[in-house]
Amino acid sequence: MDALNYFAMSWLSPELLALTALGTFLGIYVGAIPGLSVTMAVSILISFTFSWDVNNALCLMVGVYMGGVYGGSRTAILLNIPGAPSAIATALDGYPLAKKGLAGEAIGLSTVMSVVGGFIGILVLALAAPSIADFAITFQPRDYMMLGILGIMLVGSLSGSSLAKGIFAGAFGLLIGTVGLDPMTADERFTFGIIELWDGINPVAVMIGLFGISEALHQLQHMDKAVIKQKISRIIPRLSDVKKYLPLSVRTSFIGVIVGALPGTGGDIAALMAYDHAKRSTKEPDVEFGKGAKEGLIAPESANNAAVGGAYIPMLTLGIPGDAVTAVFIGALFIHGLNPGPLLMVEQPHMFWFTVGNLTLANIFILIFGLTGIKLFSKIVECPKGILIPLIFLLSIVGAYAINNAITDIWWMLAFGVFGYFMRLYGFPVGPVILGVILSSLTDENWRRAILTERGSVIDLFVHLFTSPLSIVLFMTIVLILFTKTPLWSKVVKPKLFPNDA
Repeated sequence: MDALNYFAMSWLSPELLALTALGTFLGIYVGAIPGLSVTMAVSILISFTFSWDVNNALCLMVGVYMGGVYGGSRTAILLNIPGAPSAIATALDGYPLAKKGLAGEAIGLSTVMSVVGGFIGILVLALAAPSIADFAITFQPRDYMMLGILGIMLVGSLSGSSLAKGIFAGAFGLLIGTVGLDPMTADERFTFGIIELWDGINPVAVMIGLFGISEALHQLQHMDKAVIKQKISRIIPRLSDVKKYLPLSVRTSFIGVIVGALPGTGGDIAALMAYDHAKRSTKEPDVEFGKGAKEGLIAPESANNAAVGGAYIPMLTLGIPGDAVTAVFIGALFIHGLNPGPLLMVEQPHMFWFTVGNLTLANIFILIFGLTGIKLFSKIVECPKGILIPLIFLLSIVGAYAINNAITDIWWMLAFGVFGYFMRLYGFPVGPVILGVILSSLTDENWRRAILTERGSVIDLFVHLFTSPLSIVLFMTIVLILFTKTPLWSKVVKPKLFPNDA
């Protein structure tokens, strides 16, 4: 009974209800602007709310977190500029839907399925937090390394018609991600003596350039094309569509929860893995993936919102952040005199149930705010290109500068925008580049840790892969994905397993 009372606390208090609503609303629009990250927004809020009551502060910050994760999909669908790294996969099929005049339907469907993913993440947090936290803590450096490699294998889903071009793009992204000081030895890597490169190249600047600026440059070639009018007659998805895509949404939501619960991963990796799962499991999509498949929109949106609940699991039960935002939340809890970790569930269980209730309320507000204002948002796509293209440039420049308030990030963003334009021109996909940049630190750092634990012996590292069930599963999954890319699979094995697809 006490748990139910604490769960409903933010629902019954008008002040807490209003703060959650305000935070969610602000989070949606912060998340929609490239460069204005949710992590930055929550960090700023700490300085404003440290003197508040802890419940009031958490309501506002939780709302911004939930709304920000969802908000990144808006500009991804409308302008092909992901508001956050977790919306990269959303742009792959969301933007083609907008180009067909279906922006309203795409945003409505992504909103509903995002809320479904959010509820599943919260439900798992409420029912299975200790168990999943125990599972997440069993991951060793070699497992995180293989998780990064598994993510890199997703280039097959993002490569379009040419796997070779996708692998090249992914490898280039990994190279870009290694620029800067070595995280373990502080040696310079690919800095060429330039001090400004010591901190590396910001992934968000790369993302905005490759998606935003390259898209604007591409549009300059098609100034004479007529503006596509958006069909906004239906925003709330059809019940038949919800029933059709709900099983996929549920499956990818569980992917999001599990990946989100792994410390240091987050919604961006969850979304990419969910997109790959959708592409592999959907036998006959109505539209080809990458050209407006609704499955390619639903899967990443369900996963990255479910990852929020997953990220809270290690934070509340172990005191270990699941992603960058929950790392900020740990700092906020300490400021307010709380100690996240195993003792929180024993000494202050009311905070756990209050957080679960608050997340649930914020998820409901996403549904309310997400399904309103779509007609106004969709007008962005209908702008004449003479207005839209400068708007894209302006948003990209503001977003790049907002990362670190540094002119250098603007130059990097513009450079990668030009590079991305030529990649598109010659048929190279830009998605794998971002994937490589995002996964480079996860793979590199855990490879180093794994090899150090084996005292530099690659053979011992390989042998010990088969001493843990988790390591075996990850290793065999990587092998299986590699095998599906071989000629033997496409010519012999696949026709036998899937005769209808042969």
